[in-house]
Amino acid sequence: MNRFKAILCVMQQGKDCELTFKRSVSLAETNQASLKVITVSATMADMSGTPLGSSISADIQTAIKDTQEQWLQTLITPYQNRLTIQAKALIGTPFLEIIREVLRHGHDLVIKSVENQDWLDRIFGSDDMHLMRKCPCPVWLIKPQAPDSYQRILAAVDVDDAYPAKELAARHQQSIQILEMATSLALSDSAELHVAHAWEAIGEQSLRNALAHTPEDKIAAYVAQVKQHRKEGLAKLLNEVTKNLGKDALDYLKPQKHLVKGWARKEIPLLAKRIKADLVVMG
Repeated sequence: MNRFKAILCVMQQGKDCELTFKRSVSLAETNQASLKVITVSATMADMSGTPLGSSISADIQTAIKDTQEQWLQTLITPYQNRLTIQAKALIGTPFLEIIREVLRHGHDLVIKSVENQDWLDRIFGSDDMHLMRKCPCPVWLIKPQAPDSYQRILAAVDVDDAYPAKELAARHQQSIQILEMATSLALSDSAELHVAHAWEAIGEQSLRNALAHTPEDKIAAYVAQVKQHRKEGLAKLLNEVTKNLGKDALDYLKPQKHLVKGWARKEIPLLAKRIKADLVVMG
């Protein structure tokens, strides 16, 4: 099951990127994918305001790039017999150069350490935010304190079909991508895979209002019907992903399915805590 074919790993010399690199190597090996490891250094104008045309500015820029390339080459050399791996040092605005590299070479996953260390405050660095919003392929941001391997991975998907056709197609494709990515990571780490969908029966509370005069058995039948419809939708999604990835992968993982009633933004975090998930993949 080869979910990814060309992975791009973004490193920064002097930063705690060891886990990011290990993750990239492991995922590339599991997927039999190529791996490119890059650094992106800001231009001299970005760093100091030194005019780009000056001789000293060009010399410093060249020296920085050469140093980065030497460091990257030292980093990847021990792995060159294990997988297809390349190194490249880039100069420019980080998120733009990363996106350009993705577009030039068709990378289907970017793995990068979180720029801002205040992860608990859930504040991304500006480059990370731009990258996540504009990159044409999935971006995986890794915390420096993340575990070496994951034990439980939770994929949160949307199988509600009450959307306009164009939006429904986009949401369906996103759910497939989420599930495929979670499956790939679970195989890489030999982790448990949990697949969840949060659902609501629209109008249930209004029907239970005393003024509505709707019999309880009729309300219960409606709620049960909605739940069954979502259950079937989740089964169809899993079947589709099984066809895409191969039956062996899903048979090996035996994903545990969760239909949780309530608002997704509330129920998915609660479920993640309840099952002690250490990675949540969601849209």
